Amino acid sequence: MVSAVYARQSVEKKNSLSIEGQIDLCRRAAGGDLRVYSDRGYSGKNADRPAFQDLLRDIQAGKIDKLYVYRLDRFSRSVADFGRLWEILQAHRVEFVSVSENFDTATPMGRAMLHIIMVFAQLERETTAERVKDNYYRRAALGSWPGGPAPFGFSNGRLTAEDGRSVPTLIPNEKAEIVLRIFEAYGAEEASLGSVAKLLNAEGIPSSRRGTWDNVALSRVLHCPAYVMADEEVFLHFKALGAVVTSPPEDFDGRHGVLLVGKRDKSQKKYTDVKDHAVSILNSPGFVPADLWLRCQNKLARNRQLGNSGKGTHTWLTGLLKCARCGYSVKVLKEPNNRRLVCSGRYNLAQCDAAIGGKLEELETAVAREIEALLAECRESQPPPALDETFKARLEELDRKADRLIAAFAESSDLPAAYLRRALGRLEAQRQALLAEKHRAESRLELPGRLVFGDLNFQEKKRVAARFVRRIDLSQDGAEIHWNV
Repeated sequence: MVSAVYARQSVEKKNSLSIEGQIDLCRRAAGGDLRVYSDRGYSGKNADRPAFQDLLRDIQAGKIDKLYVYRLDRFSRSVADFGRLWEILQAHRVEFVSVSENFDTATPMGRAMLHIIMVFAQLERETTAERVKDNYYRRAALGSWPGGPAPFGFSNGRLTAEDGRSVPTLIPNEKAEIVLRIFEAYGAEEASLGSVAKLLNAEGIPSSRRGTWDNVALSRVLHCPAYVMADEEVFLHFKALGAVVTSPPEDFDGRHGVLLVGKRDKSQKKYTDVKDHAVSILNSPGFVPADLWLRCQNKLARNRQLGNSGKGTHTWLTGLLKCARCGYSVKVLKEPNNRRLVCSGRYNLAQCDAAIGGKLEELETAVAREIEALLAECRESQPPPALDETFKARLEELDRKADRLIAAFAESSDLPAAYLRRALGRLEAQRQALLAEKHRAESRLELPGRLVFGDLNFQEKKRVAARFVRRIDLSQDGAEIHWNV
């Protein structure tokens, strides 16, 4: 009979028996030499352990007749996993002995004891995990930082609570200025995640996790509510999103940050939905003004809605080109000496057999000529499309804010009506101020002459084209332009 011992130790601790000690005790119980399999630095929750896998292969090859372990959890820490492993042991007639728990599966009593121990071990771990989870949520609800690394711009710290206890908190550090600058830069009308990342990288400012900034790192910072000086508009913002706000409205005093806690669907992007997540006021200060933080959240939400539309750099007609047969977008493939038009329904999805004819250069020339003719009919005092679009976007943002406020009021039975009145009043004041600013901009606008499409830069051409053109249907035979005028 060939006997083996399996030993495992994830972390060396004073109260943890070493691998050598486990092997020695098993040898004494076996009364002879054993084939040794050991894994150092591996958790029992992970079955992908090198020596453990070697042991399973040898068992399945019929090389082992009896297996010794110091304790059951050295072998497996999950009832489900052990059930699968026990089937393998039984299938190859391998006896199992736990030395410290004093049972041997060669006997009926040993087999019964084995299953009982596994059930209680699993129950203990699940109970411990539930206690840790409950403690985490309780600390969060009370405003303490629940644990883990501090967000970029903060350091972990402690403060003395009203009852004299020392509780975890967040303390702004020297990187808080970088965070505030990120919000201010992204809050600008024409800014994008890419342009802000480029600015920070050009100045050699290191990111939170890597050497350079990218869209993911910036998005992580911009979404974090711990930075916001949370006021009642932030309270209403989370209410409208369907979050469960555990702090009373009066705690949103415009000074403290916010903690957002909730289980996220791994199949979804990190920040897509906060419905049913718990929101509470932190005991730590915020340092990003509420209106700036909310403006950035609205902008990030618009980015999610827009997806990748309008990001093309190969033509100012990006987003307007559609396949006449299937309706999917037509994309531009940049080749060394050519820009080729292809239907994305065919190229990406294999759901269309249409071929796109014509040359992009000729299409751009034809559209530009028509836009020039339309611009010639416009009054010289008319504001350029970029100015019009800027005010339109800001007014639409105010409308979205008002919709969210009304939705939050409708969803919440304990939300004071005074909150809604004050918030809507502020939005109306902002609307009137914006309309007045638009009127002043239009009245003082002085154009040196008629707007010339050919003199505009790439982004300006893209905005003007989007204003005049609804879409362009492309086929093998040519193009059909659908105008907004």
